[in-house]
Amino acid sequence: MDGLESAAVTTLEQPDAGSSQDSPGPETTLAPKRPLRELGINLNHWYVAAQSKELGTEPLAVTLWHQPIVLYRDRAGTPIAVEDRCPHRQVKLSEGTVVGDNLICAYHGWQFAPDGTCAHVPYLEPQQKLPTCTLRQYPVKEQDGFIWIFPGEAPLTEQVAPLPVPEWEHLNFIGSVATIDVQAHYSFLIENLMDMYHGHLHQDLQAWTQPVLRSLESSDTRVDAHYDAQSYYRINKIWSVSQLFIPALRQLHPEPLDVSYVYPNWVATLGQDFKICCLFCPVDEAHTRAYLLHFTSLQAFHRLHKLPVGFRRWIKNRLFNAAQPLLDGLVVQDVLMLEQEQQSFEQYPDRKGPELNRALVDVQRLIRKQAAMDPQR
Repeated sequence: MDGLESAAVTTLEQPDAGSSQDSPGPETTLAPKRPLRELGINLNHWYVAAQSKELGTEPLAVTLWHQPIVLYRDRAGTPIAVEDRCPHRQVKLSEGTVVGDNLICAYHGWQFAPDGTCAHVPYLEPQQKLPTCTLRQYPVKEQDGFIWIFPGEAPLTEQVAPLPVPEWEHLNFIGSVATIDVQAHYSFLIENLMDMYHGHLHQDLQAWTQPVLRSLESSDTRVDAHYDAQSYYRINKIWSVSQLFIPALRQLHPEPLDVSYVYPNWVATLGQDFKICCLFCPVDEAHTRAYLLHFTSLQAFHRLHKLPVGFRRWIKNRLFNAAQPLLDGLVVQDVLMLEQEQQSFEQYPDRKGPELNRALVDVQRLIRKQAAMDPQR
């Protein structure tokens, strides 16, 4: 194999170049790299916790990288996020109820205000004072149909923003959503999403084929890969949506395919017709939840844009989740592979295959950079 060929093959998790020539002596031995599949997340980012419609006045339990959190809405409808732990007996507050603006523990009825302070103890005696114990309060935002939590250092919330998903409310886009719940490290899922060469797994469910990498850019916060591809779908007729259900109507044609790891989430566009996002909620080293969003553009239908807003909203709502069967099929197939990868890592952590996909090499570098920024690592 000549130099050019050997440079194209990268082994995952290989030592840094030159380490064998400058090996330290026994007294200065460097600690081995922590396996990628055991790395944490950078907590100083916004992570999705739930869909807006999933959060009402009843407590909702979520876990974001080992942190149990309870969500609820106050009387004004504002989302509140605090740690899911009653400081009295350490039970889950998500088992309780919400009255007014306060979260009430199911065990002894202790009440906690939205800022996490103890607001009421039912059996408090006249000479007793309220306990000074305080729940951790998490910065929370509601944006583009989702609830976002910032699990890191609260003063840093304004330095980053949740991934914008304006198509969720835009009248010219038909949305679909599927939930991914996979027993695997989040790195396996983001690699899967950034891997444009595993279409063989999906067969008729794949929206595109024949990707050819045109360019690749990387930074400390994102990886962008640009492909020339062939798309099966063209949204230019009012009946175009039927292509989702009738494979015979699909016709291959060239389209640009752009995929990006915008840490900690993923976004892709296929020509002008489709946008796909994946919003991450890593639970722990072997469990990841995420929302997979698919948007079909109606931008080509100029006459539609002139119709009354109410009618256009009705069309958007009527066609919501039209692509969900397709998404669910993709998720089932991918989850099977991802969980096998996780199981293989747990059983044989030293097995590392050669990686020929340059985009995935950059993705792994980005994961390492961001994990190193975690103040709690």
